[in-house]
Amino acid sequence: MSARSAVPFAAFLVLALGFLAPGLAIAPAHAQLLQQEGDDPVTIEADDGIEWVRDDKVYIARGNAKAVRGALTVKADTLTAAYRPKDSGGSEVYRLEALGNVEIISTKDRAVGDRAVYDIDQEVIVLLGDNLSFKNGIDTISARDSLEYWETRRLAVARGDASAVREGQRIDADVLTAYFGNDPNGENRIERVDALGNVAITTPEEVVRGDEGVYDVLREIATLDGDVRVTRGENQLNGERAEVNLKTGVSRMLPGLKSGGRVKGLFTPEKGKN
Repeated sequence: MSARSAVPFAAFLVLALGFLAPGLAIAPAHAQLLQQEGDDPVTIEADDGIEWVRDDKVYIARGNAKAVRGALTVKADTLTAAYRPKDSGGSEVYRLEALGNVEIISTKDRAVGDRAVYDIDQEVIVLLGDNLSFKNGIDTISARDSLEYWETRRLAVARGDASAVREGQRIDADVLTAYFGNDPNGENRIERVDALGNVAITTPEEVVRGDEGVYDVLREIATLDGDVRVTRGENQLNGERAEVNLKTGVSRMLPGLKSGGRVKGLFTPEKGKN
């Protein structure tokens, strides 16, 4: 996980919603659609055209569809946006769905999946399908079942064989939850990652396993709890709790917070040369 800037998933898609603002003209295949004064224009392209289904209250861009605004791009086989009337007049988009070969790109970030759904009311985006991944700089998060970003709560959740990889370091778990904060410049960054179920932290020197864990991204320290095993070569430490410094490579086995159980170690001496 990186403590550097990471643009949230939802930010990618919400910036593509402007092309559905009330009063915009929709043209087949290619259109540049201007929003309210002061906003950047959004360009929508689709090989097979862009259509407005009035009775269903949706806009659909089909065939290698792409929405671009500034440095942000949303690509998919099909982009569908559902809208509804507003009490004050006009209309508003409440759901955006990208289907087939979904790719969400900004200057530093890239997320991919087979399908993406953005629920604007709940302020959550969910990526679904095979080979789900989110890459920011040197960090890559992947999952088997889903990748979610909760905009208001400022957290991302990777479910099912979830992993986070960074330059020789890897965290695996059934579920990974990343919490975002602001750096001194006010930019978004990951500050903490919670890991739940079958947790494994792998470095070039060792593997640390446990039932659950917390990774402090800023300090680069991971704390694991529950049936913890630290393995380095043929040597192993067993206990209820461990602290792993991914920056220095130092691991400490600690007594459990509740049980206070003893720490056990198995150390195998190096075999002499024949």
